[in-house]
This record gives sequence, structure tokens and C-alpha cells, in this order.
Amino acid sequence: MILGKVIGTVWATRKDEQLKGMKLQLVREIAEDGSDKSRVVVCVDSVGAGVGETVLFAQGSSARQTELTRNKPIDAVITAIVDKLDTV
Repeated sequence: MILGKVIGTVWATRKDEQLKGMKLQLVREIAEDGSDKSRVVVCVDSVGAGVGETVLFAQGSSARQTELTRNKPIDAVITAIVDKLDTV
């Protein structure tokens, strides 16, 4: 899984039938210290995350393992909202 921060919402009124009803969020990858990385990914939101929240997201075949995304054309999915992050 990868750390990220939700920076926006993607609105797509015309999309594949298998994506209907799914919320699409724009997520910027972040480092463990919370600093921004340059990569931005569109993720299906499976947990109800909002803009500004720190999240964990999965990509590739792992993104198609949730109940919401199973066997769907998904490449990235938000799998958790991070409450706290401790580093040493």
C-alpha cells in the first residue's frame, strides 16, 4: 500500500458501466514525513475519504481485491483513512 493525500474529486458523468456509482478521488502520493511527492493518481474511494485526508491506496491487481472493485477495470483504490502515523 502507498501513503497519499486526497487533493480533489474527479467527476465523470460518462464512464464504463462497471464504474457507475463509484466515487473517484485525486490522490497525491506522500512520503512518510507527510511531504508531497510529485505523483498524482485517480483512485476509486472504497472507504468514504474526503479532500485533505491522509489515506492508504493500492494499485494494480491489488486494487481489484475489494468488494467494491472486484473484477472491475480499476487500477487504484483507497483502502484506508489514516488516523495517525508514527515514525522512528
